[in-house]
Amino acid sequence: MKIVCVIPAYNEEKNITKVVSDVLPYVGEAIVIDDHSHDKTSPLATAAGATVLRHIINRGQGASLQTGNEYALKNGADIIVHFDADDQFLAKEIPDMVKPIIEGRADIVFGSRFLGKETNFPFSKKYIIMPLAQLFSRTFLGVKLSDPQNGFRAMSRKAAENITIDNRQMAHASEIQVKAFKQKLKIAEVPITVIYHHFGQKLSGGFIVIRDLLISKIIK
Repeated sequence: MKIVCVIPAYNEEKNITKVVSDVLPYVGEAIVIDDHSHDKTSPLATAAGATVLRHIINRGQGASLQTGNEYALKNGADIIVHFDADDQFLAKEIPDMVKPIIEGRADIVFGSRFLGKETNFPFSKKYIIMPLAQLFSRTFLGVKLSDPQNGFRAMSRKAAENITIDNRQMAHASEIQVKAFKQKLKIAEVPITVIYHHFGQKLSGGFIVIRDLLISKIIK
């Protein structure tokens, strides 16, 4: 069974070598999508052992994930893992993420920061932003998951073939969840660890996600 890790990256020269090196022991191939970085992300990722695809313009994280999915499917991937390039996730948790798919219990697995593992949330994110996002996802999107916005996920070949990521920006995380529920895929959640190195998300970011979901007609 071929497990591939797709890593979208934009100006991540400080982290990409470590991230690729950490991921490779757990997957058959690491695919870095360089979203038109202006630094050394591409050569460093290549040197670390990744397959590197480079966008000729900056297209956004959602578009990068779709590029990675399409390449992985064309090259025989059975399971695709999405993993951020900023060194917030732990590669050693990849086996936990893919296990439900390997065992046939899930078509798609979402990582969750709210199922028991410790995450160094800032106060506003933990007690204001995330509860509001959870309420919105349940009420307006029909998504009943503990974590409404998480970039660590695993998709079976079936899920990746049936979910096209249309939103280029940050709303892609909600889009993937909505499409998984609408298509009645077998869904699982797995507790993960997230280590925040900086705290940039504001409440305004949630409104941008809602706007993008409206534009893409995910919310009707």
